[in-house]
Amino acid sequence: MASARTVTAAVAGLAAVAVAAWSAFSGPSVPERFAARIVAPAGYAASTLDWQYYATASDRVPESAVSGAAAIRIAVIDTGADVSAPDLASKRPTGYNLRTHTADITDTNGHGTFVASLAAVAVDGSEAFSGNGSSNDANLLILKAASPGGAVSTADEAGAIRYAVDHGARIINLSFAGTATAPSERRAIRYAVAHGVLLVAAGGNDYGNGNPIEYPAALLQSPGSAGRGGVGLAVAASTRDGLRASFSSTGSWISLAAPGEGVLGAVSGRSSPNAYPRTEVPGVPGLYGYASGTSFAAPQVAGAAALVWGANPALTARDVAQILKETASGHGRWTPELGFGVIDVAAAVERASMTH
Repeated sequence: MASARTVTAAVAGLAAVAVAAWSAFSGPSVPERFAARIVAPAGYAASTLDWQYYATASDRVPESAVSGAAAIRIAVIDTGADVSAPDLASKRPTGYNLRTHTADITDTNGHGTFVASLAAVAVDGSEAFSGNGSSNDANLLILKAASPGGAVSTADEAGAIRYAVDHGARIINLSFAGTATAPSERRAIRYAVAHGVLLVAAGGNDYGNGNPIEYPAALLQSPGSAGRGGVGLAVAASTRDGLRASFSSTGSWISLAAPGEGVLGAVSGRSSPNAYPRTEVPGVPGLYGYASGTSFAAPQVAGAAALVWGANPALTARDVAQILKETASGHGRWTPELGFGVIDVAAAVERASMTH
């Protein structure tokens, strides 16, 4: 019998608006929501517009790792993307729409563009801001699996995961979360893992809503694991001070963290200014804005993973995940708030280059 479930947008923490209005869904799988909240740019000085880049030591990654990442394909499963955004246009991404079975990945929601810009954007600072993940030459596969409102079912998610694997993705970013899972989702994740793909998922923004276990993150880092092992990475959101963002979910299934409170990213020209407020980036073309959520922490980890793999192509997906954990700010210490800590991209790349 088909299940019907209503997923409500997360509220709490930060002055925010929901990315989408969630409605009842009837079908053979569980709907999920995007793990995001939007904030206005007030209070962010121009000198620190792209603070996340420096907070994760992405500015200290050697050129060899940057160029080496060109062999790594990152798949972003989301609302599509505005490929005319400078950060993405220079990457010449490929794309596919799982809902229409066409190449139309137009992003009217805005979430996917923001996520993609943080996962793998241009290296040339004249064309793009230097957000974390921008220092990589990884190629980008954008898969539109969500409705215009932003809801993605586990059936569409599963189809997108399989498509990504079959089209050469080494890393898959999943910036959405929900409190239920489904067999199709679990099978797709097993398929990706069996093909050596690293999955990265948002940990969720529901600390203030009972702090439930969130999926698909909890399928990658099992509840009770305390960050050990796992088949992927479940990502929490951190602040400028390296602390847990107030909305970020916590638990034994959190792997590590990345900046997720007031981070700068590219904004889709087709998105609502009310949902994605614009802010000027001096001397840089394109639309930009600030947003908060574990949705935007996850792609920074995906971008970091591409750099690690670029530094050492012989690594396995599990190796890459372990290196990112071991070199994070926790220095081997795990907590349910930040997992093994905030990623240190330079340290992870250095560790990878020395691993045989």
